[in-house]
Amino acid sequence: MGGAVSAGEDNDELIDNLKEAQYIRTELVEQAFRAIDRADYYLEEFKDSAYKDLAWKHGNIHLSAPCIYSEVMEALDLQPGLSFLNLGSGTGYLSSMVGLILGPFGVNHGVELHSDVIEYAKQKLDFFIKTSDSFDKFEFCEPSFVIGNCLEISPDCTQYDRVYCGAGVQKEHEDYMKNLLKVGGILVMPLEEKLTKITRTGPSAWETKKILAVSFAPLIQPNHADSGKSRLVHLPPVAVRSLQDLARIAIRGTIKKIIHQEAMSKAGNGLKNPPRFKRRRVRRRRMETIVFLDKEVFASRISSPSDDNNNCEDIEEERPEEEETKPSELKPDPPVNFLREKVLSLPLPDPLKYYLLYYREK
Repeated sequence: MGGAVSAGEDNDELIDNLKEAQYIRTELVEQAFRAIDRADYYLEEFKDSAYKDLAWKHGNIHLSAPCIYSEVMEALDLQPGLSFLNLGSGTGYLSSMVGLILGPFGVNHGVELHSDVIEYAKQKLDFFIKTSDSFDKFEFCEPSFVIGNCLEISPDCTQYDRVYCGAGVQKEHEDYMKNLLKVGGILVMPLEEKLTKITRTGPSAWETKKILAVSFAPLIQPNHADSGKSRLVHLPPVAVRSLQDLARIAIRGTIKKIIHQEAMSKAGNGLKNPPRFKRRRVRRRRMETIVFLDKEVFASRISSPSDDNNNCEDIEEERPEEEETKPSELKPDPPVNFLREKVLSLPLPDPLKYYLLYYREK
C-alpha cells in the first residue's frame, strides 16, 4: 500500500501535505477539510492511521484516501446554495465537508446501501455538530441519509446540481448517472477505471474530463431475488426552511459580522497578527501512483509538465523572527470560538442560547 503524500501528525498537517501536492487547490475546499478532523470518522482502535493518505475499511465502514476526496471536492466546483447527491455516502465524512460549503440554503442528500453505516454516519454527524468549534465558522447544510441501492432511485426524484458516486460505475449505468444531473450540473464518478468529471451542458450535451486513474469496488447490482420487484429509493423532499431556522441563520450571521468588525477595529489599533510557528522539516516525495490492496483505491496522478521538477522536495515553513530558539517546543494556543462566547454572553434565556448554538454541548 502507498500514498500520494506524506503522512501527517494531525489533521492540519495532512491538509498541508495535500496542498503541497496540489490535491487541494482552492480556499473553500481547504477550509472544509480543516474544519472536520478525519480521525473523528475512524473507530477508536484505528485512529493512528487517520492522517495517512490511505483508504480505510472495517466491515461495511469505508473511507477513501484523502487525496481522492480532495480531487473529488475540487472537481465538484461546489458553491453555496447548490444541491448535492452522494451515492454511497458511507460515513458521511464527504457529505459533511460538502455541507460546510453549500451553506444553509443548499440541499445535501446521501444514499447508502448498508443500514449499519447510516447509523454510524448519523452518530458522527451528531458528534461533529455538538463538539466541533470549527462548526461555528460556517452555516451548515446538514446532510440527510436514506438507505437503498443507488441504482434504484425513483425516476420522479429531483435532479441535482452536483452528484458524486463513491463506487465503480459500469459503462451500462453511465446514462443513468447522467440523468440525475440538472443542466449545468457536474457529476464525478469512477468510470472505466478513471475518476471522471462530467458536466451537463445541455439537455443532451455533455463534457467529459478524466481526472485520475483509479480502481474502486464496483457498484452492487440490485437483488430482486426475494420479491422480483425493484425497491425504489425515495430521496427526501426539498423542504423550505422554517421561520425559526431562518431567524437563527440571520442572528448568527449578524453576530459574525459584529465579531468581524470588532476584530478589524482592533487590528486597526495596532494589534499584530500572531507569529507563525515553525513546522518540523519534512521530506516529501511526490509519487505518481497510489495502490491499495483488496480492491480499494488505485490512483495515478495524470502528470503535467509542472510535476517533472517536483519529484522530491525539502519543505520548511517560515519561523517568526522573535522565535528563533527552540521552535519545536512552541505550540499555538487553541483557536477561540468567538461566536460561541458572544452568544453565551447575550442577555437571553439559556434555551435560546443553546438553540443559536445548535444545542451544542461543550
